[in-house]
Amino acid sequence: LFFPPFSWQSTIQDGGEEVEEGAVYHVTLKRVQIQQAANKGARWLGAEGDQLPPEHTVSQYETCKTRTIKAGTLEKLVENLVTAFGDNDFTYISIFLSTYRAFASAREVLELLLDRYGNLETSSCEEVGSQNSFEPKAVLKIAIASILRAWLDQCSEDFREPPNYPCLLKLLDYVKTNMPGCDPERRAQNLLEQFRNQEVENDDGFHSTSICNLYDEEELEISNPEEFSFFQEDLVAEQLTYMDAKLFKKVVPYHCLGCIWSQRDKKENKHLASTVRATISQFNAVTKCVVSTILKNKELKPQQRAKIIEKWIHIAHECRILKNFSSLRAITSALQSNSIYRLKKTWACVPKDIMLMFEELSDLFSDHDNYLTARELLMKEGTSKFANLDSSVKENQKRTQKRLQLQKDMGVMQGTVPYLGTFLTDLTMLDTALQDYIEGGLINFEKRRKEFEVIAQIKLLQSACNNYCMTADQKFIQWFRRQQYLTEEESYNVSCELEAAADPTTTSPKSRKSMVKRFSLLFLGSEVVAHSTPIKEQPKSTPSGSSGESTDSASVSSCDLNHSESDDVCIPPAGAPDESQKKLSESSCSSSCSSTDSMDTASSGVSSLVLSRPLLSSNNK
Repeated sequence: LFFPPFSWQSTIQDGGEEVEEGAVYHVTLKRVQIQQAANKGARWLGAEGDQLPPEHTVSQYETCKTRTIKAGTLEKLVENLVTAFGDNDFTYISIFLSTYRAFASAREVLELLLDRYGNLETSSCEEVGSQNSFEPKAVLKIAIASILRAWLDQCSEDFREPPNYPCLLKLLDYVKTNMPGCDPERRAQNLLEQFRNQEVENDDGFHSTSICNLYDEEELEISNPEEFSFFQEDLVAEQLTYMDAKLFKKVVPYHCLGCIWSQRDKKENKHLASTVRATISQFNAVTKCVVSTILKNKELKPQQRAKIIEKWIHIAHECRILKNFSSLRAITSALQSNSIYRLKKTWACVPKDIMLMFEELSDLFSDHDNYLTARELLMKEGTSKFANLDSSVKENQKRTQKRLQLQKDMGVMQGTVPYLGTFLTDLTMLDTALQDYIEGGLINFEKRRKEFEVIAQIKLLQSACNNYCMTADQKFIQWFRRQQYLTEEESYNVSCELEAAADPTTTSPKSRKSMVKRFSLLFLGSEVVAHSTPIKEQPKSTPSGSSGESTDSASVSSCDLNHSESDDVCIPPAGAPDESQKKLSESSCSSSCSSTDSMDTASSGVSSLVLSRPLLSSNNK
């Protein structure tokens, strides 16, 4: 192999590709300084190199070649786990373990890893190691132990296969035979006991859950919309954050992979990605709760109803302080749904400073430049201890600074609950745009590296969620779970009863184009939604090349036009006097033809997907 000469300005150079049977590697050449020697004059005087100024020394360099696998067979990718450990390439191990479920099962990988290297006590093991990775038996033993330890730590859910747990038992049998008393053995044994205990608890918990549900039904009469007024805004935001963070920490990252999440609508996959579904159900529950509390009591006057809207805006702001972007988006989406948006008399009673606050919060999720504002905010605050809020509303700014200073004085750090839809959208677009296999049937591992960039962000935020220190308020949680939600049709009908016709003398909040993509239809799929969520049917005709689902955004069904119009765009009510609203109406109509074509965009390339910069910075404090 010919190494082109290095320029003095560069220490790293692209060495092209190397192809061998079953694998393609990318080669990087790096100049490494191995020692600094004295020149001839200095050596004659007997001086050492480190005692001389730079002009009297000679630097000696060596060219090192580094290979990273771009594509390969499953056998080669598993084999590369061991060689990566020898090369201290621990990133490869994390990428493989986080994404291999896209192209193999846990059983296949475990059998390849353990059966290939066999019994470490046999002499044949040394032959296998020397032929493939030039590692002696002791180092090979350490490598396999480290890989198994990382697997058990990072992806323990891979081994949850009740009731027999075949992969976990196979792993246990291997380490007991070849590495008795080692750390992976203890971890595997503890994990097996944990799974079995949880299985027993789930079986026993079935009856207790039913009793709990029965108790809720008996107490349901006590719960009414007026109870909402008894809960302080900061308590509501804290409890929503408590529930959201608890669910987000349980999300299994590989469930978010596009190739897995896209299979959720198949009948045999009704239990697929349950941790993601739980997060989405919570998002939808928050949205429906907002709508129901505003509309349920038909006896309220517009001023009283405006107070409820004002309270939800304050709660959204409290979620912003807590860096809970999931409930923040759920609340703003609900307030922009058509059944709430069209209540012009009610919105006219909301104070101007509160309206400004609402617009600021809503603008965080603007779809401009692929949701650049939300992405940059997450990158800035994802792992920081506190929120960094800038507001044009003076009263809001004073209140925010007071709250943040109180948190700092108490030493209370905040985690971050992201809006999961952003990650699901990115992973879905990556899966659509990049091929699973390259020429020769080799697994495209470069695709997995790009997916891991997103998965790593999810894991980092899950770790940051541990900074939250909150306890459950049972009174609020019971109230929240007892709410009887209105369907979209019911909420629209109630809204029309409350304000039958638009009043041209009042104005509703500023319309925002494309803030209306259906969260339920995007994630749960049309079949599931039709049976489990109160969403109207999609129009029968959809734009060519689209499945009828949009992945540009993942907000809840935020705006319904009417019973016959498309549900993807929010158009201001007729008769609005503001010129800007007319322009927004026109632009919204044009967007309805393009909002469902995002998958076509993804299939033509990833130019619309902002992955050139990381969402998070682990150094952001």
